[in-house]
Amino acid sequence: QVQLVQSGGGLVQPGGSLRLSCTASGFISDYYAVTWFRQAPGKTREGVSCITADGISYDADSAKGRFVTSRDDAKHTVFLQMNRLKPDDTAVYYCAANAELSGYCPGFGLDDYQYWGQGTQVTVSS
Repeated sequence: QVQLVQSGGGLVQPGGSLRLSCTASGFISDYYAVTWFRQAPGKTREGVSCITADGISYDADSAKGRFVTSRDDAKHTVFLQMNRLKPDDTAVYYCAANAELSGYCPGFGLDDYQYWGQGTQVTVSS
């Protein structure tokens, strides 16, 4: 049974940094892509960044230049390093995995992901 367990998040001041982690278990191999999504109150869930099995990341405009996605396959963990955070980054962040495209990113469609983490709150406020 595949599981994604998230950690990290919390309260940070504007301009600060946070790192989220998403640890996978139950995959037969590391050929899966992981995407970070977020959902702010009253808004739809949106894609933030996807990382392929080969470690190539694709960032949404909201993340470019501030967020960095990486993965450590030895630990089966994907990280989202968030820098220069803004109040608009406040949301529940989710990681999601797609294991059907040999590790390539399918995009930011919610239906393209078979597995989801439990979500973690990120609040950017002074």
